[in-house]
Amino acid sequence: MADFTFADLFAGIGGFRIALERAGLKCLYSCEINESCRQVYYENFGEYPEADISEIDFSTLPDVDLITAGFPCQPFSICGRRRGFSDQRGTIFFYLCELLKHKQPDVFILENVKHLLHIEKGKTFQIILNELRNLGYFISHELLNAKDFGLPQNRERVFIVGSKYKRFEFYKLPKITPIPRLREFLLPQDNFDYLSPEEYTLIENPKQQDSGLIFVGYRNKSIWKKGVRPNTEHLSRVHRQPNRIYSVDGVHPTLPSQESSGRFFIYLPEEDRVRKLTLEECYKIMGFPDNFKKTPSTADAYRQIGNSVATTVVKELIREMINQEIFSGTPNRQKTAISEKSLPPVQLTIPGLSVRSPRTIPSVSQTG
Repeated sequence: MADFTFADLFAGIGGFRIALERAGLKCLYSCEINESCRQVYYENFGEYPEADISEIDFSTLPDVDLITAGFPCQPFSICGRRRGFSDQRGTIFFYLCELLKHKQPDVFILENVKHLLHIEKGKTFQIILNELRNLGYFISHELLNAKDFGLPQNRERVFIVGSKYKRFEFYKLPKITPIPRLREFLLPQDNFDYLSPEEYTLIENPKQQDSGLIFVGYRNKSIWKKGVRPNTEHLSRVHRQPNRIYSVDGVHPTLPSQESSGRFFIYLPEEDRVRKLTLEECYKIMGFPDNFKKTPSTADAYRQIGNSVATTVVKELIREMINQEIFSGTPNRQKTAISEKSLPPVQLTIPGLSVRSPRTIPSVSQTG
């Protein structure tokens, strides 16, 4: 794959790029709107990504064999309000469709949060799949968990693969066993932040969940005052994990992009102590290299790693894509951009949404 090339869209701090360069692919283009992420990307890869995809002249982009995109997840995430395409960030997907239509790479890989599958009872996801199929690709998708690919994190993400030549078969993608334990990724020594015994409560007889998590206790902070069952006032709901404590003999919960203080607490049985997971350990359980250069802002660093892609998942995915020979076999070929008439326009009608593009995306308005 040394001669195959890719473009890294919505690049963040470069999770996709780390994985693909490990596989031997060469990055020819990157795009990321967040300035702090762009700076980190430059520090690690020597280039500033282009900024807003809605302002990019697609004709100036190089031809590549693969396009990757972790398109904005906030409109679809359980951590947000899950407004889908009614969120302006959700409409960025249509710019991505326009770019795919113009550049026609052999293959693309898209990644997003699990809850993308369930917005509007699955209607949003079907709209996405249909639009991608209309661009002339074989489309397949799967919910992949980082814990099945060598990382000790229960992190489920939707991956969509489109190929010009054949359908990618996710069922052939091998999982890595056994699932690693969190303790295998911890630093041997550091200036660890331990909790004092009066700051937390451990539960009796903790059990490992099907997810691999071992919930062992909680910090003594009563954050819920009403409407909760007895003895659960300390337990955070949904994505709010800061009060929960997990054993290092299991996996870690999903690192969220909304957590800017790194309030992830782990229990070490051999020490009978609870400490905070370090920032460096957060990057390790996402598959980032030890020498990765982080932003000086600790809050931004936590948000950026929580918003990134688990690199080993992508590495194993691209390895299996190579095995299944879904690329054309002719890298770096010169392709001519297709005409506007050769494929259906990127156009949807979604209740409650109005989108205006500086180029060719039609307006999308309410139909009743």
